[in-house]
Parts: sequence; structure tokens; C-alpha cells
Amino acid sequence: MALLASCAVVLGAGGPQGAVLPAAAALPPAQAPQQEQAGNDCDVYQSVPPSSEDGPAVKAIKAKRSLVIGIDQNSFRWGSRNPNTGQIEGFDIDLAKAVGTAIMGDPDKVVLKAVPTSGRVEFIQQGRVDLIVRTMTITCDRLQQVAFSKPYFSTSQRVVVPKASPAKTIDEAVDGRTVCAASSSSAEEELKARPKVGKIVSVENHLDCLVLMQLGKVDATMTDDGLAASQAAQDQTVRVVDGEVRPAVMGIAMLKNSTDLTARVNQVLADYHANGAWRAGYDRWLKPYMLNDADHYWPDRR
Repeated sequence: MALLASCAVVLGAGGPQGAVLPAAAALPPAQAPQQEQAGNDCDVYQSVPPSSEDGPAVKAIKAKRSLVIGIDQNSFRWGSRNPNTGQIEGFDIDLAKAVGTAIMGDPDKVVLKAVPTSGRVEFIQQGRVDLIVRTMTITCDRLQQVAFSKPYFSTSQRVVVPKASPAKTIDEAVDGRTVCAASSSSAEEELKARPKVGKIVSVENHLDCLVLMQLGKVDATMTDDGLAASQAAQDQTVRVVDGEVRPAVMGIAMLKNSTDLTARVNQVLADYHANGAWRAGYDRWLKPYMLNDADHYWPDRR
């Protein structure tokens, strides 16, 4: 059990020079994030109003004297273990610690627990974590399973290929090819909706895709733009192709019936953005590898 600098405990679940994302094609106005899943009608920006009051869900968490937050430990610059310090660090880690400390009033009562991509909803529903702060896209399907905070990051799906690949666009990278994606991810859903994809390889965490690509077992990886940038930053032998699909937003997930907890998280998010901590986190962890300035990634209705 390792201690982070903030003293938040990290539990297991069972900077190199980086590349910058290439320019993405402009999205037509009709492709708004809330239309991410065809056939579903939901508003991914909708959540309960922010509040600083402690309701039953927050009081129950405080009674057990720990707030458990599911995080990633394999995504460079979002949530990964620093080999020099042994600490897990990144944009989502800073956010998770800020949310946890604001709610509990004590960083020592915040427990960060590594959760696989494929287990995010299950960990919430089974009560194994109280929150998920782990590059989790808000979708209509997921809104039927868990509650989400207000969005805190705008994203889209991108494709990573070896630098030796001739592919210049997403279609060229995936049509007729073996493509990897994390199980239960938006990338996997997008690939399943593309009939020309040769074969889809699903893995527990998106970093496993990078390993398979390095071994020559898959031709490409689809993941969200932030994680695509982190892969290109980790491995100088891969690159991100032009173009983006499936615009979306990320949020913090929790149990559907914990309305007061959702309201508390939304208040912390509002404060985190207003006091400049969100931008500072972006500048520290993501700016060197992303294409745009911070304002591009803060979710506003467009």
C-alpha cells in the first residue's frame, strides 16, 4: 500500500518527450456530444445542481471514515505510476484527490483504488468504490446504470498506429485491419458500429493495446484523444492519425441513488474550475501532448 504525496492511499485492483496530437477534422454542427449514441435521447450535460450540503449518501461515507475513488494506474499523464517515485500521478489523480479531500475534509480519508476500464460500472454498482474518476465518458447507456457529475473534460475517439503504417486517416487505419480497444469502452462501441473493421481485439485496459501493437499482434488502437496522446508520448514508435469521431464528454461516476453525493461532487468540480486548479492540472499534465489550449477541453454546451 503506497502513500501519495497528499497521503491518499492507493490500492490495487486485483516524462519522456511526448508527441502532439495531429489536427482533427472539423466536426459538423449536428455531431454534438449528446448524440454520441444513435437511437438514444439523453442529455450528457445534465446533472443535479451543485450543493455543499451533506445528505444521506455523503454522511454514510463519512461514517465509514473513508471515501474510495476508482482510478487508473496505466494511463500516462492521466493516472499512472511514476517509476522514479512509485506514486500514481496525473490529471485525473489530481482531480480525484481534490474531490475526495473537499468532501472528507482530510486527505488521509481518501482511498484511491485502481479499477480496470472494463470494471468501472461494476465497481460502482457493487459498492467497491464510491466514485470513479477515470477518463469515463458519459453515454446514454451508462446513464441508465450509474449517475454522473457535470462533465469535466471534452473528448473524442482517435486512432493510434505504428509509425511504419501508411494509414493517414481513421478509415485507412481500421478498415480491414485488426484493431484493439478497451472492453466496455466508447472506442469498442465505435469499432463495433464500423462494418469494415477487420477484427476487434478487446482488452481490459487501453495500455494493453499499446503492448499488442508493439508486438505486432494488432494493426491499430482506438481510444479517446487524451489517452491516444498519452500512448504517443510513451512510445515514440507510434503516432496518432488525422481525424476524430464520436465527440463526447467525461464525468465522475457514482451510484444512481446518491443524489446528494452527486451534488457535492458537482460543487467541487465548479470550485476546481473556478479557482484555476483544473487549468493548472491541464497545463501540468496534458498541455505538452494535446493539440489545443485548455479552454477547448472544458465542457461547455456548443
